[in-house]
Amino acid sequence: MAVKPAPSPGPDTRFLEPVVRPIVKATDLGNVQVLKQGNQYLLTDQFGDVHPDARGLGLYHGDTRRLSCSILRVGGERPVLLQGSAGGNYRGSIQLTNPRMERNPRDKVRPEEALETQKVGIGRHRTLTGEVLEERVRLVNYAEAEEDVSLELELAADAADIFEVRGWTRPERGLQLPIALRPDRVTFRYDGLDRMRRATHVRFTEPAGEAGPVDPEAAGSANAGWIRLAWTWHLAPGEARELGWVVWTTDEPLPAVVPTASGVEPDDVLFPPPPRVADDAVAASYHAWSRGIAELRTDNELFNLAISRSAGDLRLLLNDGPGPGERYLAAGVPWFATLFGRDSILASLQALCVRPQLAVETLEVLAALQATDEDPARDAEPGKILHELRTGEMARDGEIPHRPYYGSVDSTPLWLILLGATFDWTGDRELVDRLWPNALRALEWIDRYGDRDGDGFVEYGRRTPGGLVNQGWKDSHDAIRDRRGALAQAPISLVEVQGYVFDAKRRMAALARTRGEADLAVRLDAEADALRGRFEDAFWIDDLGYYAMALDGAKRPADAIGSNAGHCLWSGIVSADRAARVAERVMAPDMFSGWGIRTYASGQVGYNPIGYHMGSVWPHDVSLIAAGLKRYGHHEQANRLVGRVFEATQHFADYRLPELFCGFDRDVSPVPVPYPVACSPQAWAAGSMFLFLETMLGLRPHADRGELELTRPALPEWLGKVTVTNLRVGAGTVDLLFHRWRGGTSAEVLRKSDDLDVTIRI
Repeated sequence: MAVKPAPSPGPDTRFLEPVVRPIVKATDLGNVQVLKQGNQYLLTDQFGDVHPDARGLGLYHGDTRRLSCSILRVGGERPVLLQGSAGGNYRGSIQLTNPRMERNPRDKVRPEEALETQKVGIGRHRTLTGEVLEERVRLVNYAEAEEDVSLELELAADAADIFEVRGWTRPERGLQLPIALRPDRVTFRYDGLDRMRRATHVRFTEPAGEAGPVDPEAAGSANAGWIRLAWTWHLAPGEARELGWVVWTTDEPLPAVVPTASGVEPDDVLFPPPPRVADDAVAASYHAWSRGIAELRTDNELFNLAISRSAGDLRLLLNDGPGPGERYLAAGVPWFATLFGRDSILASLQALCVRPQLAVETLEVLAALQATDEDPARDAEPGKILHELRTGEMARDGEIPHRPYYGSVDSTPLWLILLGATFDWTGDRELVDRLWPNALRALEWIDRYGDRDGDGFVEYGRRTPGGLVNQGWKDSHDAIRDRRGALAQAPISLVEVQGYVFDAKRRMAALARTRGEADLAVRLDAEADALRGRFEDAFWIDDLGYYAMALDGAKRPADAIGSNAGHCLWSGIVSADRAARVAERVMAPDMFSGWGIRTYASGQVGYNPIGYHMGSVWPHDVSLIAAGLKRYGHHEQANRLVGRVFEATQHFADYRLPELFCGFDRDVSPVPVPYPVACSPQAWAAGSMFLFLETMLGLRPHADRGELELTRPALPEWLGKVTVTNLRVGAGTVDLLFHRWRGGTSAEVLRKSDDLDVTIRI
C-alpha cells in the first residue's frame, strides 16, 4: 500500500507514519463479544480488546473497520479477566484486575517488591450510540499502600472493507495517511479508491503522559497497534481514578479540505468535535421497542431466556436507512450487518406475530430499492427485489456489484409473501394500496424475467462474472447437486422457489380480491394451480420419495437429498398425498441430526457437517420446515424440531441462536458444534424462536375481518403453559393462555378488544 508523505507538523500536533500490515482474514469468531447500535458495531475479545488477529475484531461502520486495534494494558501487562459481559446489546461492562507486576525499580521505598495480583480493580464500561463509542476505564487501588498505576492503550485503524476482512484480496488499496496525534486526541485517516476520506477520531478526557508510535522493543508492548498512549496515576489506598474516551468517524468526499499554507489541515478538520447524542436516547428507543412488541411468557425459564434473547437480537439488528427516516433489519453481525432482501424478509415474516411493524418497514425499504432497469452488471431487472446493499469502499468503487446487487432469485416472491402475510396480521389496506404498484412489478418480474425460458418455472443464472453462481438461500458454489454429487449448471430452478412463487400468487390473488380486482385474482389463482401441477410432474422423484432440490439448465433433476423441499411444506405447494412422505424423509436419521435438519443429507457425495450449506444446521431453515409440518398436520414432528433447536440454544452463549451450527450427529457430539465464522446475532436465527411459537400455538390471523384463529395448538411436553400478552391483530389486541393437560393443549382468551373475534379449533 502506498502511504502519502507526511505534511509538515503544526505546533501542537505530531504526524506519525502508520505501520501498515496485511489484513488478516477472519477464520474464527469464537469468544467474541458483540455490541451494536444502529449501523455501528463493535467486536472485541472477552477482555474488551481489539486484536488484529483472525477473529475480525474491530469497530465497524459503513462496511468498514474503523478501529482495528485497541489493546489495554496495566503496568505494561495484560489484566486478569474477572467477568465480561456484552449482553446489553449496545452497552457492556468488563471487570478486570491487575496481574502480579514488578514495581518501578526507581521506587526507593520498595524497589525489590512486586505488586501482587488482585490489588487494582479495573472496570471497563462502554456504550454505543450509533454514532459514537464511549468508554470509561475506572481504576481502584485496593492495596493497603500507595501505588503508582499506569494504563497503556495501543490503537490502530486500518479502514479495511468488510470484504477484505472476510478474505477478499484486492490488487490495490487506497492511501493510509499519517496519524494526527496529540496527548488528548488522535485521528486516523484513509483515502479510499472511491475518493472518500474515512477518518476515525479518538478523544480522551485527560491528556496522556506519553503519546507516540508503538515501540516493538519496549517492555509490555503488544506490538499490534500503530500508536501508544500511557497515563500514570499515584493512587492512595482506596482511591479511584477514571479515564474516558470517545471514538467516532467521519466520511468526506475528496478533496475533503484544502490544506493551510503550511500543508496541514486545519484543526477543526483534523480534530472535529464528537457528535452530540442525548444520554438517554438509545435507552428511550429500547423502551419504545418493548412497548410495541407482544409479550411471551412460559413456565420454562430457559425457554423464556431464549425468547428474550431473540427479541433483544431483533432490536439490536435494526439499522438506520438507507433513506432518511427508514429502518430495516440487518441480516447479521459481523459479516452481513446490512440490508439483505431474503434475510430481512424472512426474519420479518418470522416475527410478524410479535412485531408487525418490522414487516412494514422491511416492505417499504425494499420497495424503494426495487429495480427499475436492466443492469446485467448487478443482475438487476425491472421489478426485482434486491439481494444485498453495501456502502463500503469496494462497493462504491465498483470492485463488487453491491450498490445494490440483485442476484437473488427468491427475494421477489418472498417480498410478495411478506406483503400478503403482513395484511393478514395488520389489515392495513393503505399499506397494500401504497405498495400495490410494486407488487404488480414484482409479479411481472416473476413471469417475464424469473421464467427466462418459458417453461413455467422461475430459474436463475448470473449475468455478471462477479455475481453469485447460486442465487437461492443456499448460495455457496457447491450447494446444488444431483445424487452423484455433480454440480447443477445454470439456469437452475430451485424447488423451494417454485413453492414461494405458488404462495406469492395465492396471496396476491387474495389481495386483488380485497381491492376489487376480480379478474386479476382469478388469473393468479389459475397460475398457481397450473404451477402446482407442473411442479409435481417435474420435481417429484418417485424412487426417493422426495422432491429434487432443483432442475438444471437441461431440465434434469438435481436430486441430492437436501432440506430445500421442506420449505415446500411451508409454502403449501406440496400435494396432500405426498406431504406425509416429505415429512418422513426430512425426519430420517441422515437429515435429522438430533439438533435440527441438515441442509444436505449425510452419506451423500459432498456431505460435510462443517460445510456452509453441505450438512450444517440452520435454525431458520428448521423453523420453516417445522411450520410446514404443522401446516400439513404433523404436529409431533414439528414440536420435536422446535424442542431440539431450543435445546441447542442452551449450549450457546446468552441463549443466542447463531446463523448456523455444524451438522454432526447428536449421538457423536452431545453438544451442538459451533460453525467457526457464523454470524451471531443473526436476524433469521433470532426470528426462528417466534415462528416456532407461532407454529406451536397455531396462530392464524385474519385482520381484515377482525378474527384470530387458533388451529390445533399443541404444546410439547417440556412446555406446560404459555401466556401471550398484547398480541396485535389489526387494530385489536388479545391476551391468550395456552395450557397442556391430559395429553392435549387448551387455549383460553384472557382479554380481547371488542373488535376482535377469536376462534379456537382444538
